[in-house]
Amino acid sequence: MTTVFLRDIRLLMTMDTARREIADGAVFIRDGRIEAVGSMADMPEAALQADETFRLSEHVVMPGLVNTHHHMYQSLTRVLAQDVELFEWLRTLYPIWRRLDGEAIYVSAKLAMAELMLSGCTTSSDHLYIFPNGSQLDDEIRAAREIGIRFHAARGSMSVGESDGGLPPDDVVEEEEAILRDTRRVIETYHDAKPGAMLRIAVAPCSPFSVSQDLMKESAALARSYGVRLHTHLAENANDVAYSLEKFRLLPGDYARLVNWVGPDVWHAHCVMLNEREIGLFAKTGTGVCHCPSSNMRLASGIAPVRKMRDWGVPVGLGVDGSASNDAGHLLGEARQAMLLQRANGNPQAMSARESLEIATLGGAAVLGRDDIGALAPGMAADIAAFRVDTPAFAGAQHDLAAALMFCAPQQVDLNIINGRVVVKDGRLTTVDLRALIEKHNSISRRLIRDD
Repeated sequence: MTTVFLRDIRLLMTMDTARREIADGAVFIRDGRIEAVGSMADMPEAALQADETFRLSEHVVMPGLVNTHHHMYQSLTRVLAQDVELFEWLRTLYPIWRRLDGEAIYVSAKLAMAELMLSGCTTSSDHLYIFPNGSQLDDEIRAAREIGIRFHAARGSMSVGESDGGLPPDDVVEEEEAILRDTRRVIETYHDAKPGAMLRIAVAPCSPFSVSQDLMKESAALARSYGVRLHTHLAENANDVAYSLEKFRLLPGDYARLVNWVGPDVWHAHCVMLNEREIGLFAKTGTGVCHCPSSNMRLASGIAPVRKMRDWGVPVGLGVDGSASNDAGHLLGEARQAMLLQRANGNPQAMSARESLEIATLGGAAVLGRDDIGALAPGMAADIAAFRVDTPAFAGAQHDLAAALMFCAPQQVDLNIINGRVVVKDGRLTTVDLRALIEKHNSISRRLIRDD
């Protein structure tokens, strides 16, 4: 049995049902699960003989952050198409992405996961929807297993190319039967439904403007036959809505209902342009939303109505989105952006610091259909992030350190534990040679971009 003891914690944010914040707190972990949470007096005697002990008197400790939408391969193509909206951005980048291969998918995923883990993330989904040159979802699953992140791999797809009225070039789309066949393969090979699972699969056709109505319906039926979740993009910007109205004569939310993409097993990315009726539909059906504030700002897509979604009962999580439309993978920073962006509409009380942190933890867990992560309580998976607060960024903010995580400059994590395993210690990744990974990643990036 492996045990870890976190003691003398300056501030312990549990995100438990009582939302306890404990000064001078402690957490005891055994075999990847949390066994005790509270004060030193609440700890079992075994804690004092733990295999690893960390004294965290200058730290805020909280549940690991949960990223519910990403395109990790895009870390290879940052800072391109800098001043355009979504559709033009995609048209600019598709010709570069068609040169991806399995090695590029593997290396870019590992780099993106490293970036997330250093920001306090412990669980991430990734939406991989382009598979040129023999690349597979397996390539990023291998990266996740090696680096040690809890991973929800979404088998994306595109089947409607330009010649059929879609947005992507014809040479980056797949045949629909091949998509469904490979989706079945990855579910049967990798999906783990057990509590505490490190790897799960989702079914994830890319978007209404890149897959057919038939594929949306068949993908929903396939996912439900296996009991896995469904994910796609929806209502990302005005052009996305215009495409839906022209092609289907339906608003995006109504189209989602038509193709059976509403329900508690579904989460959609963005949803910037949902109207009140569509928000009501999502609330009634338990359909989840991943909010991607930085990407929405970068591409001038707008401000998602997250305040209204939350108030009406829509499950909302947080996502960094692709590292070519953000162009970062700092999930703590993304939580800060979410808080500030809701206030930009004119209401300084639109989102508090603690609510934003809740969206980044419990909210993400709910969107991914998990009740074993997102909070620090006995029986939960030991996914824990600890941030130092004795730094210049927190000077003058010692009176409310939980809020300081959001209001002050976003920090890198000092200690990150995933499933009871220490993956970041003293601010350094322990599961990968980061310098070598960056060098390899940049080499692949230069080849992709210079060949354009």
